[in-house]
Amino acid sequence: VAALAAHCVTAMQATPATWRLLLAAGWKGSVGKVLCGGEALSPELAAQLVTRSDALWNMYGPTETTIWSCLHKLESAAGPVAIGRPIANTEVYLLDASMQPVPVGVPGELYIGGDGVARGYFQQPGLTAERFVPNPFASPLYSPRLRGEIEGGTRLPATADAGGGSRLYKTGDLARYWPGGEIEFLGRTDFQVKLRGFRIELGEIESRLAQHPAVGAAVVVAQRDGPAGDQRLVAYVVPGAMQKPTVNDLRDYLKEKLPDYMLPSAFVMIEALPLTPSGKIDRRALPAPDRSQPEKTFAPPRTPTEEVLARIWGLVLGLERVGIYDNFFDLGGHSLLATQIISQVRQAFGLELPLQIFFRAPTVEGLALAIEDALGKKSAATTVAIGFEEGES
Repeated sequence: VAALAAHCVTAMQATPATWRLLLAAGWKGSVGKVLCGGEALSPELAAQLVTRSDALWNMYGPTETTIWSCLHKLESAAGPVAIGRPIANTEVYLLDASMQPVPVGVPGELYIGGDGVARGYFQQPGLTAERFVPNPFASPLYSPRLRGEIEGGTRLPATADAGGGSRLYKTGDLARYWPGGEIEFLGRTDFQVKLRGFRIELGEIESRLAQHPAVGAAVVVAQRDGPAGDQRLVAYVVPGAMQKPTVNDLRDYLKEKLPDYMLPSAFVMIEALPLTPSGKIDRRALPAPDRSQPEKTFAPPRTPTEEVLARIWGLVLGLERVGIYDNFFDLGGHSLLATQIISQVRQAFGLELPLQIFFRAPTVEGLALAIEDALGKKSAATTVAIGFEEGES
């Protein structure tokens, strides 16, 4: 902070984590040009940087393509932040598992070609062959031997391999095109998990969380939890500078943007994400969610319906006791366990509840009210039916 002020710095590049440290340290000055790269730039951080710069640029690119490959100038911080378009002499492709281009809006793995692509990894031919792949879209017109002979073109030949062709670098990053051609970074393909039969891109959930106005940063991981060691999604959230979101706010927000199977089972609020020495997020250092319920928050069942439900929840979730205000998802619940509870409710109350009920009423109290309401309607419907059978109309 002192160096920025003392030297009247007019341009600076840093990772999002570094910019957050500057803001936390009380930096209130301005830099002419702010360049942010290395990890995803959240809308909340972008909003703060826009006010402290004449121009904010989001930069994207791995070391294997000589650092920057795409850039995007942010005029405002409304909505998700794009990584923009490829720079000169660079080609970007979003491809599916069959190396075919994906349509606009559909996630695909990001491949980079062009003059910035490195030759490979030093003395690691196997890894080089895995990550630097032949370019199936290369045109003979842009063969390296014709370098310098093409006039008026904006794209020069891609890096040549030993066979005289061109190669693409397989980044392992997930992205999608916006209708206008801008590219949005979604996360890593190696952060893809399979949960209860569904393939889930953790980066897509993180991207949606980062768009919440009260979220400063977010990371989502899949963790083993519960009595059977089931996997569940856990979201780690750093609150924004202006306000702190509640778990219910975040869950309701994601319900409008993601299918049920992609909703995290637990949300953990932390002051800052742990970082590696290089300034990137250290996922292994994230704390385990606390499933214990503080003594003062425990509220015992008050009605026969709540008593039955609390017993069922405890059996399915592997807990000794469950309070009527405890949240099903905070206790480690997920859709697969919810189906077990619905089955037990069917046996206990003779009701068929929809799975969605857990997202509308995730507590014992809320579910008990829904059951009692359904039982009341069922009783009323039976009374009406009997009346008609006796000739009343």
